[in-house]
Amino acid sequence: MDYEHFHRRNLPHLYFNDGLYFITFRLADSLPIGFIKQLHAELKNSCEALNIKEKKIFKKYDELLDKTYEGMKYLSIAEVAEIVRQTIHYEDGKDIKVICYCIMPNHVHLVLELLKGNRGISKIMQSIKRVSARRSNEFLKREGKFWQDESFDRWVRNDKELFNIINYVLENPVRAGLVKIWEDWKYTYIRKEYL
Repeated sequence: MDYEHFHRRNLPHLYFNDGLYFITFRLADSLPIGFIKQLHAELKNSCEALNIKEKKIFKKYDELLDKTYEGMKYLSIAEVAEIVRQTIHYEDGKDIKVICYCIMPNHVHLVLELLKGNRGISKIMQSIKRVSARRSNEFLKREGKFWQDESFDRWVRNDKELFNIINYVLENPVRAGLVKIWEDWKYTYIRKEYL
């Protein structure tokens, strides 16, 4: 496994040239800035290991995305969700193998495998977000930032973790109270061999 790079903005990012990734990206206004600053301040001086801090940040972000904050929910518009779905599937078989995803009203959970010779996870995600943002903004007849710049990403370390992440992604609309069973959420996808 070749190491690609590590960089830090608000979240740490460790990228490899291959492997499986769990990625969450969200709409630009999906979380209040005050909440984000407060959360990072609380965890900054914590003695906990970095991976524990990351999990706590992700859990709080996801809970707020699912239940509390009432920012724009463009992804609840069927045509916009379809644009995002098509954009993800466009990359399938080129640089990535799409394992599963869930398009929620204000964020997307995506699990993918990098294929040999891919152009790198950061470029792949930039492309998905750029194309879907442009097309969504055209449809919505709006201008401006569509996606939050930074995504949450996690390299999947083993089969047990992959199983747990897939379950987490599929059950997201159930946990958010949008449906009773995940199969009823229109914008949930899982590749057949992972069922």
